[in-house]
Amino acid sequence: MTESGPGTWPPAPMKTERLVLRESEGRDRAAFVELFSSPEVGTYVGGPRPREELERAMPEVPGRRPGLFVVELDGVMVGMITLDRRDAERPGHVRPDAGETELGYLFLPEAWGRGYAAEACAAALDWFADTLPGEPVVLCTRTGNDRAMRLAAKLGFTEVERFEEYGAEQWFGVWPSVTPSG
Repeated sequence: MTESGPGTWPPAPMKTERLVLRESEGRDRAAFVELFSSPEVGTYVGGPRPREELERAMPEVPGRRPGLFVVELDGVMVGMITLDRRDAERPGHVRPDAGETELGYLFLPEAWGRGYAAEACAAALDWFADTLPGEPVVLCTRTGNDRAMRLAAKLGFTEVERFEEYGAEQWFGVWPSVTPSG
């Protein structure tokens, strides 16, 4: 969900079988610092950021903006999902004017391998499809990130193209399946 899109932000918290997707709150700050300073999380997103820098610069309520969902398990943040406008300058688009919404997600390592990302991303995509019917969502990940590649397939993303970016081969897909134009 972007600033220019219709709909009300934030939506009411969304409950899945095990998780809650909601707007960021002050109590999430420590988890945001942990997420962005984690070497494991940073592996595929340009590396971890220094914890001291994050502690100093992180707002009291981090991530409170349209399109960012905190993913909560048993009352504690375990990750985040973003639905943001893909930068028109980057490679990978399904529309001639760019402007697609891109799905992004980061989860704390202790939440990996339990299906939380699939459950939370599916809920966010369902919400998006209800809010903006027929609008495509794109996803870009390094082909070397096996977990992300499996998740993209599980969520129903279909490959549009592959390209080199950030010194690695990237996989670019779209959900739901639309015919690229332009």
